[in-house]
Amino acid sequence: MKLSQFRFDLPEELIATHPSKNRDESRLLVVNRKTGGIEHKSFKDIIDYFDDKDVFVFNDTKVFPARLYGNKEKTGATIEVFLLRELNEEFHLWDVLVDPARKIRIGNKLYFGDDDSMVAEVIDNTTSRGRTLRFLYDGPSEEFRKALYALGETPIPKYLNRGEEPEDKDRYQTIFAKNEGAVVAPAAGLHFSRELMKRLEIKGVHFAYITLHSGLGNYRDIDVEDLTKHKMDSEQLLITQEATEIVNKAKDESRRVCAVGTSVMRAVETIVSTDGYLKTNQGWTNKFIFPPYDFGIADSMVTNFHLPQSTLLMMTAAFGGYDRIMDIYEIAVKEKYKFGTYGDAMLII
Repeated sequence: MKLSQFRFDLPEELIATHPSKNRDESRLLVVNRKTGGIEHKSFKDIIDYFDDKDVFVFNDTKVFPARLYGNKEKTGATIEVFLLRELNEEFHLWDVLVDPARKIRIGNKLYFGDDDSMVAEVIDNTTSRGRTLRFLYDGPSEEFRKALYALGETPIPKYLNRGEEPEDKDRYQTIFAKNEGAVVAPAAGLHFSRELMKRLEIKGVHFAYITLHSGLGNYRDIDVEDLTKHKMDSEQLLITQEATEIVNKAKDESRRVCAVGTSVMRAVETIVSTDGYLKTNQGWTNKFIFPPYDFGIADSMVTNFHLPQSTLLMMTAAFGGYDRIMDIYEIAVKEKYKFGTYGDAMLII
């Protein structure tokens, strides 16, 4: 497959800049892979497609306030610092992106907060935009992290073209977020409300939770036409014994297993055994899924409508079928479905 095969015209006004009023009231486009049929529904109608002992697999990663604004020493220039991951807890080392990158060199100091209470020193250049920062802080790690996060903003996507608003603190986070470490929210999970989860539970649907800390690297532009040459950034994952037991029991009983989001699909496909079962794992994945691909765990999937030429669209096309998904995206544009993290959803069954 080629990068250009995933290009389509997306009017800017179809990119959702804010979440729907209620989590479970986004629109839902349902795609049946066997019949080729599609239905236009409300997200809360997803309950009608699942029965007793079917399983939803959720990503319980928690987004932390990763976007900070600091000032460069001497010049006072404003620098955006995007925290990617902690490299060393004891020495407060962080892998970050800086913008504008050209202004930052090894040895530069950055000051954060109205009173410059937090100071960081650039100690390494890892990529053209990436840096390693050492935060100069005396005190326990938990105290440092609390102080650092107090300075941060919710890392809503850049393509929303706006700053953080009060609603983002709550809505750019799933209701089941638990394990902190993501800088990108698992968008498909944002549609699930407490009421909907309760209704699914009453119906007998089971929930399995895995953790994949979504990073920025997998949302960067692909710069090669031949997709086999694209390398994904690694992301940390955790699949527990409890999750594997729930999923594998459902498979043994021929129940439906639904991956909620591309991050879940990526995680379970990383750890699937040769005989089609989920295994426990604590490690990293850099798996890149694009058509054609044989899936081993999930037989259904919830996902948002993704931006052109994104790895997320490629995975969706691998699961739903390239021609079918690209045709459906044309329909979604005509029907004015909303795209992106805060957009509408698709259920592929």
